Amino acid sequence: MQNLLAGLLLIVIAAIAAWQASPLPMGTLRHIGPGMFPISLAGFIALIGVALMVTWARGERNSTGRWPLRGPLFILGSAVIFGLAVRPLGLAVAGPMLVIVAAFASHETRWVEIIAFAAGMTVFCLVLFKYLLSLPIPVAPWLIGY
Repeated sequence: MQNLLAGLLLIVIAAIAAWQASPLPMGTLRHIGPGMFPISLAGFIALIGVALMVTWARGERNSTGRWPLRGPLFILGSAVIFGLAVRPLGLAVAGPMLVIVAAFASHETRWVEIIAFAAGMTVFCLVLFKYLLSLPIPVAPWLIGY
């Protein structure tokens, strides 16, 4: 039953993504337009959903018991927190917050490794997005003004 519901959910997500990306021009394979990637990604997600539904149809339909909500809640919550925090607090604070909140998704979290990973990913993202790609992402507006 889990595979059936997960497959249906992926197909719905893919349909919404394709619908939202439909106004964007697709372009050609030689000159890719802005709609090519989201529509292609939606197609792949839909295929994964169909594959899950096929595995459900071919397999045994045993009950899997309770669905764990801890992982999805903390992963989605970390993305929401990052989105809400990146403008007012900057990437220097929102980046580590994302990693630390997402770490609560597992019972097997090793906090020393998580803190080191959060610091490393934040430095990597700052270098990549702010300095190499020159994106207008605030670094730490509360501390250095940008």
